[in-house]
Amino acid sequence: MSFGAPASTPRGRRPAHTDLCPCGRRPFGECCGPVLDGGPAETAEDLMRSRYTAFTLGDEQHLWATWSPRTRPDDVTVDPDVEWTGLEIVSAAEDTVRFRAHWRDLRSGERGVQEEHSRFLRRGGRWFYLSAL
Repeated sequence: MSFGAPASTPRGRRPAHTDLCPCGRRPFGECCGPVLDGGPAETAEDLMRSRYTAFTLGDEQHLWATWSPRTRPDDVTVDPDVEWTGLEIVSAAEDTVRFRAHWRDLRSGERGVQEEHSRFLRRGGRWFYLSAL
């Protein structure tokens, strides 16, 4: 499965602690940064935001570690030609999040939106991405 990087932060470079998080909610060090560093997400929405941020930064390890082993593909590869440009949370419940992730293809310039209603599972005090509904 292949996904894409962010307009504001080059892939492979983490935002400064005080920079706005790629997910758009608050400063990186108070938002997705601690989750990307291995801390637990408090809610399914927090995990979803950290996964979006991981896509923007090319952090395949975080994507792998936060995907339920029951549904995780053999390969989690971030597409270097996809730039993630914005996130909208449409709705969030205890174990589901509906979102829109905006993207741009760096080869063609094509723009689009990935809309998904995602399911999450909490095990051992940690949230995991399970699947799209």
